[in-house]
Amino acid sequence: MLQIAPRVAGIGTETAFAVLARAEALRAQGREIINLGIGQPDFPTPDHIVAAGREALAHGRHGYTPAAGIPELREAVARDLARRTGAAVDSAAVLITPGAKVTMFFAAQMFGGPGAEILYPNPGFPIYESAIALSGARPVPYRLEASTGFSFDAEALLAQITPATRLIILNSPANPTGGVTPAEQIDRLAAGLESHPAVAVLSDEIYDRFVYDGREHRSLLQYEGLRSQLILLNGWSKTYAMTGWRLGYSVWPAALFPLAERLAINCYSCPNAAAQYAGVAALEGPQESVEEMVAAFDERRQVLVTALNAIDGVACATPGGAFYAFPSIKETGFDSRTLQDRLLTEAGVATISGTSFGAYGEGFLRLSYASSLDDIRTAVDRIRAFLNGSL
Repeated sequence: MLQIAPRVAGIGTETAFAVLARAEALRAQGREIINLGIGQPDFPTPDHIVAAGREALAHGRHGYTPAAGIPELREAVARDLARRTGAAVDSAAVLITPGAKVTMFFAAQMFGGPGAEILYPNPGFPIYESAIALSGARPVPYRLEASTGFSFDAEALLAQITPATRLIILNSPANPTGGVTPAEQIDRLAAGLESHPAVAVLSDEIYDRFVYDGREHRSLLQYEGLRSQLILLNGWSKTYAMTGWRLGYSVWPAALFPLAERLAINCYSCPNAAAQYAGVAALEGPQESVEEMVAAFDERRQVLVTALNAIDGVACATPGGAFYAFPSIKETGFDSRTLQDRLLTEAGVATISGTSFGAYGEGFLRLSYASSLDDIRTAVDRIRAFLNGSL
């Protein structure tokens, strides 16, 4: 019998893709399924971005690129971050990656290993825990509570640091909760981390353009004192509706960049060539499509939250960012996984169990409002009918 390494045999997954596969199988059987499970904008990639990718292919951009990405794109990322955060970024610190998850694994590989501890949010994006466990480190969750809008408490998080802590993963705006950590908590964390210079920080800011109700995203790049410890994760998938282009980026401290580049060479050689030219067009071209998408998601957010809160047994805090609602279903009598499964098979609505995002997600479901208003309204009607027994 083949002997699989335990750290690989026990690796986690992203349940949204499993639910997507089940939803598609039900559709193939003729069922009408509304998918509020997958975190994917329902907008097309803007035309000027597609045109740039097509032009790159037409002009022979078919070969390998530098492992860190083409200089034009790395420079465009640095300019974009400077415009939006006010922080100076050296393009030499920018690593272009085939999707943003790569950065999670690179950071975990650098700071993991037996005896190490890595802190991560729970409920949180499930790949954090997978990447940590695969590295050999011990995943240590810090709990996010509905009562605080699913933002972290800086003092509580700092108190979890031990001599074994090597890395802290942050995510705001957050998946799956839509939580946005207030600036004052980020200020306190940044100040506290000055006493922990050996602890690195991975800040996942992939949803940084998706904030609502007058909120302003606070990037950790704005804390100069953290720059020698900070790894920034971002990309194009959400902001520019480019999920299938598989294009992300990270910004590394100067001392870590050569290691990240070496990991890239060992892992995937280089990012897709044509996608990188499309990425330049996305950052340097018109931004109206982003603004329109955020405005549409804001409207959908309000419709979804209002409708969910009108269902007996459901309580949904208003998310401050991203494009997810994370309602409590504790008063419905169902556990999260059972309700996820029954809503899909009996009501034709795909959602994601809160436990897919960690043990502290029990009692919640994740619903994506990156779907049409008609689909959102129909889905909530079906959920209501299922829960009140009138389906």
